Amino acid sequence: MFTKTASFTIAGLTLLGSVSETAAGSRAVECYEPVSRPAVYDTVYENVLVRPAGQVVEYDPPIYGTRERVVRTAPAQVRYEIVPAITRTVHHTVKVDDGAYAWEWRVIHGRRVLCKVWRKARYERVAETVVIQPERTRRVVIPAEYDGIAEEVLVRPEQRRVIDVPPAYRTAARRVVVQDGSTGWRRVHIARHCQD
Repeated sequence: MFTKTASFTIAGLTLLGSVSETAAGSRAVECYEPVSRPAVYDTVYENVLVRPAGQVVEYDPPIYGTRERVVRTAPAQVRYEIVPAITRTVHHTVKVDDGAYAWEWRVIHGRRVLCKVWRKARYERVAETVVIQPERTRRVVIPAEYDGIAEEVLVRPEQRRVIDVPPAYRTAARRVVVQDGSTGWRRVHIARHCQD
């Protein structure tokens, strides 16, 4: 507002001045000089978002270990087997002929004659197999078989943690205009040139 008023005033004064100089013998009645008012700035500090809020997932993998254990590889079994008889060979004498009268031809004093003769009992040595222990069935128990094996076991399962991360801010300085700059005219008094 001051600028527009001053502009109109100066324009009018310039016109008046030129008329006055001609009419009044070039003597200035009023004098003005241009005035510049610089803009006024101030520093404003404000928080600026550097990183928005978010979430971070932390993951711990599972942990495995090794455990030894005994397992049965074959079950116990029962079977039956035949134990043969135990025998022994025994020798003894047996009568094979009881003895008896028999007829046989003989030559006596050059004469061939039929004679009745007594034949003794006849014995022979024979072998006989004697059973000392008869054949039997025996029960045989085969124990179970075991073996040690190593197996992988889970010591700790995997773990996931969600961590909330707050937003990060920083303070930033910014120059702002408090008052705009302006230009205008200011009346001046110069001795012997410009009257009050």
